[in-house]
Amino acid sequence: MTSLNLKSTALAALTFMAGALGAWSTAVQAEEPVISAEWQSIHKDFFGSRDIVDATDKITLDTPIRAEDAAIVPITIKMPAEFASGVKKLTLVIDKNPSPIVGAFTYGAAAGKGDRMLSTRVRVDQYSDVRAIAETDDGKLYMVSRFVKASGGCSAPASKDLAEAMKEIGKMRIKTAIGKTKSGLSNEAQVAIKHPNVSGLMMDQISRAYPPAHFITKVEVKTGGELVFAMEGGISISEDPSLRFSYDGNPADVMEVKAEDSEGAHFASSAGSNQS
Repeated sequence: MTSLNLKSTALAALTFMAGALGAWSTAVQAEEPVISAEWQSIHKDFFGSRDIVDATDKITLDTPIRAEDAAIVPITIKMPAEFASGVKKLTLVIDKNPSPIVGAFTYGAAAGKGDRMLSTRVRVDQYSDVRAIAETDDGKLYMVSRFVKASGGCSAPASKDLAEAMKEIGKMRIKTAIGKTKSGLSNEAQVAIKHPNVSGLMMDQISRAYPPAHFITKVEVKTGGELVFAMEGGISISEDPSLRFSYDGNPADVMEVKAEDSEGAHFASSAGSNQS
């Protein structure tokens, strides 16, 4: 092969590689948009024209890059004490879910002044940005987001028969003082509620029908009579909702939990230190 042919072959190879890399880059950008059309609509509908500041230095959002099970995707939000002490509300959003607002958490005095943590499990319907938006006492909004690769979570079949699940609906497991946040200034607790949290998009595997949506809409947690948080949620929270969170107060204080679902049913339970 002549020197000219070698150069031509090398040039062609480099051109092909550059094109392939460019196509790959374009595909990645298309798959993981910085600002989705859905988010633009959500921003307008729920936050109006208010500015939302990037908060990668203030909020940590932990999610899997690719979820093992789209119906139970774990997410954890952490905020350091110096920022968290001024946060009055936290909203979780999944851009491409049929109901994008996962939950809005309004904090009370018992949320404390230390590090703040919240962990739960969510449904992800298709590849999407997941967002945590904090509102501070002065009305400013701060956000972090992560791109999660998962699909079908909102229409995935329930893990148990609906009739069987309804027999335990509303039962709670409450564990208090199960750990400390990084700073050691706040305790951690966990609340788990038995509820099918039917999305309305899930086919019954026996009847082939679609049971109507039936899900937890509100959760209120208090300790020692003081509010930790009040949550308003929707179908994006996984079956049998579970919330692990930080709080302030005496670990021996009684923790009271109240919940309500979309059919108007009310549930309540309480527990002291390490009781369930």
